[in-house]
Amino acid sequence: MKEIRYTPIGIIQTPFKTNAGMPIQPAGAKGARGTLKINRNFLEGLKDLEGFSHLILIYHFHLSTDFSLSVIPFLDDTPRGVFATRAPKRPNPIGLSVVKLNRIEEDTLYIENVDIIDGTPLLDIKPYVPAFDVFKNATVGWLTDKEKAVPQKKSDNRFK
Repeated sequence: MKEIRYTPIGIIQTPFKTNAGMPIQPAGAKGARGTLKINRNFLEGLKDLEGFSHLILIYHFHLSTDFSLSVIPFLDDTPRGVFATRAPKRPNPIGLSVVKLNRIEEDTLYIENVDIIDGTPLLDIKPYVPAFDVFKNATVGWLTDKEKAVPQKKSDNRFK
C-alpha cells in the first residue's frame, strides 16, 4: 500500500500546554475554550459552517512518537486493545473530538469543551449532526459504568 499523507488545515489552540491534568474527553472539558486557526488557503471550506452548534474535529496526535497494540486506558487499570480505546498511542495517531462552536471570525473558530493539547495539527472539521451521529441503542463494551467518571478524570503521563 502507498504511504498516506495529510496536510493540516490549521492549528488547535487550547489552554492545555502539557498532557498532565488535561481533560481526557470533551465531556470532561466543560467550559474549556480554545480556537481553531485555519490556514488561509482553506477558508472557503468554512462557508455555511456557522449554522452548526457542534463540530467533529479530526486531528493528529503530534506528540505521540510510537504505538502499542495494548494500552491501559485512563478509565481502567486493565490492559486493553488500542482499538477498543481512545488512547493516543495508535498505529495512526489520529484523534477525534466533538466540540461546541461558539463563533467564527475570519480564519478563527472559537470553540468550547475542548480536550486537546495546544498546538495540535487540525486535519479536518465535520459538522456534528445528531440524526447521523447519535445511536440510541449503542453499547460501550468495557466502558459500561466507567464513562460516568470522565468529568473528574484527568490525563497523566502514561501516554508520553
